[in-house]
Amino acid sequence: MNAVDTPGPRDRVLVIDDDPGIRRLLVSALGFAGFDVDVAGDLTEALDQVARRAPDVVVLDVMLPGADGFEILHLLRDRAVNVPVLFLTARDAVEDRVRGLRLGGDDYVSKPFSVVEVGARLQALLRRARGGPVPDDTAPPLRCADLEIDDPRHEVRRAGALIELSPTEYRLLHHLMTHQGQVLSRAQILEAVWQYDFGGDSVVVERFVSNLRRKIDHGRSPLLHTVRGVGYALREQGPK
Repeated sequence: MNAVDTPGPRDRVLVIDDDPGIRRLLVSALGFAGFDVDVAGDLTEALDQVARRAPDVVVLDVMLPGADGFEILHLLRDRAVNVPVLFLTARDAVEDRVRGLRLGGDDYVSKPFSVVEVGARLQALLRRARGGPVPDDTAPPLRCADLEIDDPRHEVRRAGALIELSPTEYRLLHHLMTHQGQVLSRAQILEAVWQYDFGGDSVVVERFVSNLRRKIDHGRSPLLHTVRGVGYALREQGPK
């Protein structure tokens, strides 16, 4: 192989699932799609893999022996493993989807799943993680009423109180703030924030908007509004 044929670096995905069949399927399909794939069947194996080779993205099953996917995500975040996480959930387990997104997961795929869709979602998550807005140290903070984003410090405050947001929640709020007053559709938000060019699941947008509303509007005058049948808008006054 000459220098022209030398492959570039491959993104590393860690698949955490206790089903050997699913692990084999994802190793084969994601490897063919250009990923380096490591696998783990439980918490101990997952932490061992992370310690040996840091992943760029994680595929995480919810139902696992010993510690479930939610516990594993919590431990990964505690260990500063802040890469995107794609949950695998049962199709009818809506509460699992909501809980996973609230705990800092970035997306989910329902079982049974398409390996092509899993690969596409992972690529989109990686593009989003690497293509975020570059802070401008000279730019003034973004403001809507008493809500403020200080981009250089990557901080969000409302009435001076610091609000903790996940990276995805921050990107969503940043996009809404830069389009303040506009009504954005779920499809527009998916394309801009998640960088999905293949449709995606609008339920993800709904869950993250709900999470964001709970953090920035709880007990305060609402700024994040739902326009029924259209989408969402960040503004001081709700729709009339």
